[in-house]
Amino acid sequence: MTTITVDCPDGPIDALLDRPAGDGPFPGVVVIHDAFGYGPDKEAISARIAAAGYLAITPNLYARGGRARCIPRVFRELLTQRGRALDDILATRDHLRALPECSGRVAVAGFCMGGQFALVLAPQGFAATAPFYGTPLPRRLDEALSGACPVVASFGRRDPYGIGAPARLQRAVEANNVTADIKAYPGAGHSFANRLPAQPLLRIAGFGYNEAATEDAWRRVFAFFGEHLPA
Repeated sequence: MTTITVDCPDGPIDALLDRPAGDGPFPGVVVIHDAFGYGPDKEAISARIAAAGYLAITPNLYARGGRARCIPRVFRELLTQRGRALDDILATRDHLRALPECSGRVAVAGFCMGGQFALVLAPQGFAATAPFYGTPLPRRLDEALSGACPVVASFGRRDPYGIGAPARLQRAVEANNVTADIKAYPGAGHSFANRLPAQPLLRIAGFGYNEAATEDAWRRVFAFFGEHLPA
């Protein structure tokens, strides 16, 4: 894993880049972090994606001012579905595509807040999108998914933010004729694929890591990517 600089419309930001073994070319995945930002958990996710044969790049959406100052702005831009954070993600996609070892086919994957961005950006030139518990779902979902790329979405049924979300997303993709694989895991909650601190307390609140759900979700994601991002 290396830290790189990505040129964006509002100035450069840092990003994490993980490369698979071999010479490529490889399909790419833009990984959008959750509200916690960078950390060992995100590094592990990036390494998993690279090990599966994809160039993984994670832009730092908090690069301009740190997490405390950037969180309100980023969430506001998520609600309005426009702004600097979305521009940064799209610039990261273009940077990834331009790498000589990239095949040009790029997906987007996101977690929690990042999962919401992954849905909002599904019509913006990606080959596939993989939102993990992108709840609460974006506003005006039917409109947001007009022209969307194929969607492979994973939810936890114990997610306090995700009541009814899988069914609502299913209706939206069907209304827009979008290819989709949507699954909700009965024993899992929000952040089930993230290893965050204070796991016992998180599980009580409907959050927390779930290994079985995580492994099955990634199996589905990589199978889906293999279909829609051929090298």
